[in-house]
Parts: sequence; C-alpha cells; structure tokens
Amino acid sequence: MTAEQQDEQPQIDDYIAPAPRISVQAFCASVATATTARAAAEDRRLAKAHLSVHMGGIAAAIEAYHKAPTPNVIILETEPGTDFLAGLDDLAAVCDPGTRVVMLGNAADVAPYRELVRRGVNDYVVGPVKVLDIVRSICSLFSATEAVSVGRLIAVAGAKGGVGASTVAHNVAWTIARDLGLDSVVIDLDLAFGTAGLDYNQDPVQGIANAVFSPERPDTAYMDRLLAKCSDHLSLLAAPATLEQVYDFGADAFDAIFDTMRMTSSCIVLDVPHQWTAWTKRTLVGADDILIVAEPDLANMRNTKNMMNMLKAARPNDRPPLYCLNQVGMPRRPEIEVKEFAKTIESAPIATIPFDSRLFGEAANNGQMIAEVSARHRTTKTFLQIAHRLTGRPDLAEQRGSLLTPILRKLQGQRDGRRKAAG
Repeated sequence: MTAEQQDEQPQIDDYIAPAPRISVQAFCASVATATTARAAAEDRRLAKAHLSVHMGGIAAAIEAYHKAPTPNVIILETEPGTDFLAGLDDLAAVCDPGTRVVMLGNAADVAPYRELVRRGVNDYVVGPVKVLDIVRSICSLFSATEAVSVGRLIAVAGAKGGVGASTVAHNVAWTIARDLGLDSVVIDLDLAFGTAGLDYNQDPVQGIANAVFSPERPDTAYMDRLLAKCSDHLSLLAAPATLEQVYDFGADAFDAIFDTMRMTSSCIVLDVPHQWTAWTKRTLVGADDILIVAEPDLANMRNTKNMMNMLKAARPNDRPPLYCLNQVGMPRRPEIEVKEFAKTIESAPIATIPFDSRLFGEAANNGQMIAEVSARHRTTKTFLQIAHRLTGRPDLAEQRGSLLTPILRKLQGQRDGRRKAAG
C-alpha cells in the first residue's frame, strides 16, 4: 500500500446497519436541528424508515400524542432553560408501550444520564448534532438489540465490461471468508452470464433466480436452501447462466433478498453486472461499501469518474466508493499511468492488480481462487488488503509493523551514530 493510499484510508470503520421499516417522529426546538433531521431522512440507511420532522420540542410532542398514537421512535430536542425531565414525565403519560425515545441535548443540560434512563430514554446525543448522529442513533436502537439487518453489503462492479470485476469479487469474498473468518455469501447478480459457479467449481441447481422469481417474500429458511456451500465460511447464491428467459427487473426486485441475507450472514458480496438499470443503480447506492474495478485506459477512467461522482452525490453521508485497477501492465497495450488515473479520479486506487494471463487463466479453468493456485503470489496479498479495506477490519500484521517502526528507526539511528563515531 502506498503512502497516498494510507493517507486516504479512514482511521476507524464507521459501519451503521440500516434501520428496519419503522416510523420516526422528530420534535425539534431549533431550525438548524430540524434541517439536519430532514437531511438524515434522505440517508440510504433510513430508506425503509418514515421520518417526519416537527417543531416545538417536547411540548409539541406531548400535545400531539394526546390525540394520536406514538411512533416506533420519538426524537426530542431539549430547549435551554426548560425542565425537560418534567416534560419527559408528562410525555410518559401519553406514550405507547414499546416506543423508543432519543434525546438531542446540549452542553447546558445538567440532568444525570441515569435520570434519563430511568424515564425510558434510549439514547442521548449532545448537540450540535450532525446528520450521521441522527442516523446512527436511530439505527443502533434496532441493530444492537434485535435480529435485524446487520450483515455488511459489499457491491463490486466493473467500470467497463470485461475488466475482471467478477474475478476480483469472487477472490475477495473467498479471502474474507477464509482469512478473516467471516460468514460470507456471494450473490451473482449476472443471471444470464454469471461466472461465480464456474470460479468456485460449483453447479447448484438453485440460486438467485429462484429467489427473485419467487411469488412469496423469501425468508431465512428458504434462502438457506438456495445457497451452495463453497467452504466453511463461504456460500454462493449462483446465477442460472442460461438464456431461456430474459431478466428484466424492477428497481426493488432484490431488496427482500438482500434484507434476508443480512440477517444471517456477516458479509454479503454482490457481483454486480456491467449494466445501468434502475436495480443496478439501487444496488450500488444501497450497499454499505462499493468497489469499482477498472483497467488503466481512457474509457475506464471516464466511467470510473462518472460512477464515483454519481455515488458520492447519492451517498453524501458515506465514505466515498473505492476503486482498484486490474490487469495493469498488459504487454504492448498503451496504458494510462496510475498517477494520472488517480489525478483524474481525485483519489488513489486501493490496489493495482498486475496482468498475469497464466495465473488467472489457470485459476479460471480449474475453478480455483488465485490463492489456491499460488498462495505466495503478490496478487494473493493484494486481495487480502482489499478484503481488509472493504470489511473495515484492520490488518493486524500491518498494524504491528507500524507500531514497531518508530522503535526500529530509533535503533537504526543509534547504529548509524555509532558508525559515524567509530569512523
């Protein structure tokens, strides 16, 4: 990993599981907080939640719930100089059982946290609040206590057809399962031409087509029956790879499948085909992390730039999508240098994968992963680095090395000093 890549890498992994289908009502005391709450309502992780914003703080909430049932979650902003503990007592009299309460406070609040807990407050956020504060607070109310969507959704897509995005997706998923020990599922979304079954040497009779064409909403038991077991921690939801029918889908065709898989798997890697439809766009925008695979040429650079710009705009509260360069150094092919590519994209690739037709060809023809063909090849290590970045799990070996670096430098300096003195 280059110094540029290390500088770009986030220091902590701020993974927030999406909220289930719930109703949320926010009662704000300031226009600034109301604006922030409305922005939070547009976040992808609250796509299934219905968040409405009202002014008036706790007093307005008490008045509203005298006449109407309470939602799943109430967000209340405190007002300086008011006795909001008394307000909470009044709210409790009109609040339905099971409703969860989030308080947005400020530094001037003096009420002990235990008093808030005693009155049924589930979370307390000190302002000024940001969009992610509200998103995180709502989502954590459910992901931390209930068996709802907690699995991480990773989408891998090519900037252009034929760039090897599926190969990267399959190898990274295999690495996540084997080296990181996460229960993972690969979903091959290229129903007509998908290669995941070939790459994993599997020939399942059922797969993603059964789920997406099922007239009933798929539950966990049904999805488990469709999975092909590739290893102890890796399963496959394979594509039929047949042309007996066309595969036209609505924007939300895969939503129920993804939601169900999140409930049973720690990591779901989506092999997204190179096409631009309502459902592929929705899949990319809705993923927790995105990896774009590109080759170092002009069309790939343009497409990567367009995809990055669109996804950044659609996901303002997420970290930017990541990208890698594949098949770098192909003989006799003019290529755009990595530095120039990165300058146009305005970020460095998280990895560059060298062209090696013999290695990748042997793996593809044998139904093997790169690490199975050559465990010590540098591409094997590259896939491990990508796996760490996409899952947010730190590379402990790399961390140990960075912790020892200052000590080693000091020892080297002392040795150099002794040599100079002796000379």
